[in-house]
Amino acid sequence: MDVKKLDLTLTISPTIPTFPGSPSPQFLSWSTIKEDLYNLELLFLSSHTGTHLDAPYHFTEKGKKIHQISLNRLMGKSLLIKIKKGKNQAITKNDLIKFEKKYGTIQNYSSVIFFTNWQKNLEKKFYFTENPGLSISAAKYLSSKKINLVGIDSPSIDLGSETSFSVHKILAKNDILIVENLANLEKISKLEFEYIVLPLKLKDTTGSPVRAIANY
Repeated sequence: MDVKKLDLTLTISPTIPTFPGSPSPQFLSWSTIKEDLYNLELLFLSSHTGTHLDAPYHFTEKGKKIHQISLNRLMGKSLLIKIKKGKNQAITKNDLIKFEKKYGTIQNYSSVIFFTNWQKNLEKKFYFTENPGLSISAAKYLSSKKINLVGIDSPSIDLGSETSFSVHKILAKNDILIVENLANLEKISKLEFEYIVLPLKLKDTTGSPVRAIANY
């Protein structure tokens, strides 16, 4: 049986929507074939642009930085939890317990990716300010299971209305990796799939854009 490969990554361009206050990416021509015998560009962008990985250092001083994250944590099997949510609606601990009653226990040290159907709003003005995310109770529940990685198809694992980044802080404190702005999750029909999330190996950074891939 052939394994399907699916790109879960948003394309980064100067027009990609960015988190309020963050700069839009700029691709600056530096060399050209006509003048230098080759084409080359400079990139200017936030380390949290598009589909990206948050290192624990993003919200805790003693957390791992991007270049310190083991490859073993960036690829493996993940549960895909599909829970459609609207504006500022949280994925709650009760949602997770209902999922477990139906499909089985979320195992310790596993990875979990959430499909909320929010990516359809990428071009909307409220995409970054009213997005769904985890509740504090859900974040604590996943932390109790020592989850490896949590991914989501919204721009933040925190609700858009959450201004203190409470969920980010809980997950970072517990050394849980966060992947945000995942795309195309609606195309995966399986409960479990193999993921690859590869950031640039940037020394001492809080995050990096990634190429995220599903094998299913």
